[in-house]
Amino acid sequence: MNTSWNDRTFTAANAGLLTLIGLVTIFPLYYVFVVSFTSAQEYMTKGFVLFPQSWSLISYQYIFSTKAFVNAIGVSGFLATAGTLISLLLTSSFSYTLSRKRLKGRKTLMVLVLITTLFQAGIIPDYLLVKQLGLINSLWALIVPVMTSGWYVLLMKGFYDSIPDALQEAASIDGCNEIGVWVKIILPLSIPSMVAFGLFFAVGYWNTFFNAMLYINNSHNWPLQMLLRNMIVDSSTSMGGSMAMGNDLQLPAETIKMAAVVVATVPILLVYPFLQKHFAKGAMIGSIKE
Repeated sequence: MNTSWNDRTFTAANAGLLTLIGLVTIFPLYYVFVVSFTSAQEYMTKGFVLFPQSWSLISYQYIFSTKAFVNAIGVSGFLATAGTLISLLLTSSFSYTLSRKRLKGRKTLMVLVLITTLFQAGIIPDYLLVKQLGLINSLWALIVPVMTSGWYVLLMKGFYDSIPDALQEAASIDGCNEIGVWVKIILPLSIPSMVAFGLFFAVGYWNTFFNAMLYINNSHNWPLQMLLRNMIVDSSTSMGGSMAMGNDLQLPAETIKMAAVVVATVPILLVYPFLQKHFAKGAMIGSIKE
């Protein structure tokens, strides 16, 4: 099929613009990655490196030799794992409950959930509530306030509403109670939605920063993003540990910060490709109702 000159010009201009936007987006990530692998001597000599002459792991050796960084990775790993499991359990069970048409007070609960998507209490009431619960300086302060979201509950409820009632009634006739129907029938059918929401929750918990700044005063309980923030704001490169390669070698602060950024970013980037198939399907939850 022949295309006109205007169409070819538009296609070429569109491709060029998107390529430029892609390069502008990728370049900061590339620069962070390259600097993190640049040797101390080369970075201190050049200051700006696009491709290092010699690749070095010395910055990674340093950050993993510090107790503070390793501890922060453990904290973020705990939040991403435990928080995601708890959030999925709470969100899916609550959403399934709201999808049951026989539930008394269902409309009232729906209104209350909808209100949470429109209005928020604010920082000070949230802090006072967490303080009254005795969760200050506790890792649960980073999980309990954000265990679920009204928006996620409504989206997952839309998915449960799309499951035929006949399927659930057949399971009930076979002797399953409501919990049995949810565990044996609903959850296996919910794998795409669980993967999609699990990725949302995991990214949120892994990137926890603002709540950590509000509720966590003890540096031992800092998640990785909180430690990274202090590394970037503070010009000091020390994180409470000693250099594994010897104290006589001075490392540039920038290479250490870039290495920490790479470590904080890579886990989520590695997880997504394995979940992409389910994520693409689960992201459409509740968008179409037959």
